[in-house]
Amino acid sequence: MKYRLLGKTGIKVSEIALGCEGFMKKSTAEIKEFVEKAHEEGINFIDFYSSNPDVRSAFGKAIKDKRDQWVIEGHLCTIWRNDQYLRTRKIDEVKEGFNDLLTRLQTDYIDIGMIHYIDAQSDFDEVFNGEIIKYALSLKKQGIIKYLGISSHNPNIAIKAVKTGLIDVILFSINPCYDMLPPSEDVDDLWNDENYEKPLINIDPVRQELYELCQSQEVAITVMKAFGGGDLLDEKLSPFKVKMTPLQCIHYALTRPGVVSVMAGSHTIAQMQEAAAYSKASLKEKDFANVLANVEKHSFFGNCVYCGHCAPCIKKISISDVNKFTDLCIAQGEVVETVKEHYASLKHHASECIACGNCMKNCPFAVDIITKMKKAVEIFGY
Repeated sequence: MKYRLLGKTGIKVSEIALGCEGFMKKSTAEIKEFVEKAHEEGINFIDFYSSNPDVRSAFGKAIKDKRDQWVIEGHLCTIWRNDQYLRTRKIDEVKEGFNDLLTRLQTDYIDIGMIHYIDAQSDFDEVFNGEIIKYALSLKKQGIIKYLGISSHNPNIAIKAVKTGLIDVILFSINPCYDMLPPSEDVDDLWNDENYEKPLINIDPVRQELYELCQSQEVAITVMKAFGGGDLLDEKLSPFKVKMTPLQCIHYALTRPGVVSVMAGSHTIAQMQEAAAYSKASLKEKDFANVLANVEKHSFFGNCVYCGHCAPCIKKISISDVNKFTDLCIAQGEVVETVKEHYASLKHHASECIACGNCMKNCPFAVDIITKMKKAVEIFGY
């Protein structure tokens, strides 16, 4: 398993993490086995949004005496009522739900306290101008939560959250289908087939702005819905009408700027192990480029998606990384210090490009890589 820094928190988390939905309807013993097997695979990170008391208690028992082995994204604003999960903005219920989480997980702290599910501007205003953000910040001041985050499906809202300067982590829905759609306050738009009927071209600029902003500000993105709720794994259900593999979906998400970890929605140990195998998979097994290059009606033409298909470079330049850092600076309108450092740490730089054109022959999206290398030299100086 490979590990990445969770943005500016300094915490190292596994590239493949757990979502908690796979624990539903499992016994305490089954959840314990699931958690143990995940840890054996090197997974040390989980997003725990569920307010289900049985699931919370079972996970708490599974990590008892092993709390320090797990990094937990624990959600505020989720409660359990009438045998179902609910989102709440009532401060008394928020406190009740969070205290229940601590009690049932048998812990006195949560690594990342996630304010749950903000998609609408009115909701954002209520959260960030009211009692909830005050409560979350007080928990952080006390050390009960170490860092603060939000979950969202709307890139406009996620961008606003980053720009408050209060947020360390964004849990966001990322896959190639969703990435082509414009922002919406209605999460149902992401899987509405009608929205994919008209041709869609390249990643929506607002989504790209979010990823690049998070990268430059060192706000970590953790990923939900990498498989589109499973739809992308079935050509009949996929909005693109092509089938992707779990490894391809994971690789797509992990190659976006700012992304640190994918919360793989595994419902069985076998599915979890399939996702964990990402770290040992070959580039051929993870390659999503040929799938996306042949999607009917929709196109990523001319746009670098950082897939790495351009490799190998005879000068050993990591072309996808150079393109990513160049795009970040163009988007920000300046050479961001952190991006400059990342570029400097590359073993080979754009100035070493000899314009042989081999990379352009390999690129499924007809990106003018030679021009992009020249732009990188112009921006970084070498």
